[in-house]
Amino acid sequence: MAAALDTRREIETPEGVVLSERVAGPLPRAVAWGVDLLMRALLYMILATILEIAGAFAQGLMLIVVFALEWGYGVAFELTLNGRTPGKLVLGLQTVMDDGTPVTTRASIVRNLLRVADFLPVGFLLGLTSALVDPYGRRLGDLAGGTLVVYRRAAAAERGALPPGPVIPPPTPLRPDEQQVLVDLAQRGPGLSLDRRIELAELVGAGWGLSGSAALDRVTAVARFVRGDAPGEAPAPAPAPARPGDGAAP
Repeated sequence: MAAALDTRREIETPEGVVLSERVAGPLPRAVAWGVDLLMRALLYMILATILEIAGAFAQGLMLIVVFALEWGYGVAFELTLNGRTPGKLVLGLQTVMDDGTPVTTRASIVRNLLRVADFLPVGFLLGLTSALVDPYGRRLGDLAGGTLVVYRRAAAAERGALPPGPVIPPPTPLRPDEQQVLVDLAQRGPGLSLDRRIELAELVGAGWGLSGSAALDRVTAVARFVRGDAPGEAPAPAPAPARPGDGAAP
């Protein structure tokens, strides 16, 4: 079978930045679903015990609770936990739109309602077949809702802290490897001397026509954009010492 169970999907933003998402295959998604199943079973047991005191109304109330949990569990968690259910949190997964943006209410409802179609004819056979055939592991609900399930734990662990500051898109489209170089330089910069950081920034941003501290500032701002950081202005840093080649007057 040509389709990979775990692969990467490259998404190009309107600004020309290519984002690389590691898509989750059927196995980790099945484990996450199992964790959510256990969570729902635990909730059923707790609620059933509580509803016993309702006497004759217990059966009717329990049916309402079962309906709400079966159809609303996934939607409620995905919309409140940024595309994650408890099972996805455990596995480090997240549901996003197929363009990399956060999952929408409509998409979450569609993908969760169509879970019943994925179950057909038995044991999620149709959903598993779809996930194996589709190159990005999407079941029928994902295809209809325009969603992906991607890894997020590793990406979050790899992200180092960057100081707040301007967020600027790159002047030209960047390949995934170029984006990674920018982010690596910005994250590891505090461990290098200022001269070394400026030297590396000038190499990375050579095609942008910048040099000196201006190159370092621009590379850091673009790295924030690539990482998806929210715009924020930091206090203006102290000017870097003039170096030969910076264009400073003698």
